[in-house]
Amino acid sequence: MNPIYHRVSIRKYQERPVENEKILQILKAGMQAPSACNQQPWEFYVVTDKEKIGLLSQTTPYAGCAAGAPVVIIPVYRTESLPAPSMIPIDMGLSLENIWLETDALGLGGVCIGISPVPEFMEPVCRILQLPDNLKPFCLFPLGYPSEERPQQDRFELNRIHFVE
Repeated sequence: MNPIYHRVSIRKYQERPVENEKILQILKAGMQAPSACNQQPWEFYVVTDKEKIGLLSQTTPYAGCAAGAPVVIIPVYRTESLPAPSMIPIDMGLSLENIWLETDALGLGGVCIGISPVPEFMEPVCRILQLPDNLKPFCLFPLGYPSEERPQQDRFELNRIHFVE
């Protein structure tokens, strides 16, 4: 089944580690995303340490579900020497969508927890990961083997389509 029509937000995970091969496959998909001027602003932090995951789960009011994940991927973006810095949010969003679709295709589940551009969400993540000043966190992406099943909603709305001829 096409992951676009299967992917849902998964916030509950089995207590089962995710194989490194799958994590690398997911990140390879993320790096395959297009980016403005081919700037590829992304880097990725993969956190499997339970204590650090616990700290990350407290960085926003929405991140509590991360505490139960065996893996949290934090896509970060570089802030210097980029040809199109204003396009960073679009580039990172495209990369994250690839990550999410590949996660689903591998039988895993995840959820995007937004961080950027909110300084009070970004700063604690920077501290926990000890990020250098030129890297900024985009989001948290907890993932693992799902312990919940949820149907995807049909979000198609014909009235939101406007043909200009």
